[in-house]
Amino acid sequence: MNKFQLFFHHVFRFIWNLIFIVSYPILASFGLLFIGLTWLFSQLSKLLTRIKPEGRKVVLKESEWESLPHSNELLEAKLVKTIMFGPSGFRLRRIDGVPSVLSDFVFGNKVRVIEEGFILEKWNSTDPKQLPDFDICLYNPDDDTLRSLTTIKCFDWHVSEKNENQLFFKWFDGTQGGEVEVAL
Repeated sequence: MNKFQLFFHHVFRFIWNLIFIVSYPILASFGLLFIGLTWLFSQLSKLLTRIKPEGRKVVLKESEWESLPHSNELLEAKLVKTIMFGPSGFRLRRIDGVPSVLSDFVFGNKVRVIEEGFILEKWNSTDPKQLPDFDICLYNPDDDTLRSLTTIKCFDWHVSEKNENQLFFKWFDGTQGGEVEVAL
């Protein structure tokens, strides 16, 4: 390199280093601010879900037959299928050994306990390409009946409101959402 090229090489290297030194704290601060805001909204979301609970929530884990919490030692669940990067499917049965309509179906891990029984998501298929496709059902343990309330093609759903004989489900699939009213 001649002196002219060497001079421009050092000038451009100095400018590049200056841009990096000046912009790095700005970029790092933006990253920390973004992480902080994400954490703040996450905590706010947790707080808001505690204010208006949708009944007792049950989350099932992967294991052998496991007693279902909040079921008064009536039901137990066993993992059947896990969808990669998705939900898990479970078989349910009664602990007391009484044959039940539950043994014929695969259910998701969302179980809601209400006065009338258990709200379950009954999978219509276990093929990952056809999911999410399931029925929201009400299981009455006294009569051993499973009644389909509505069909939802989205894993993100919750019970938003319960009136005397009506349930309101809200769902969101990432691009659109809605609300479904169901009579009990």
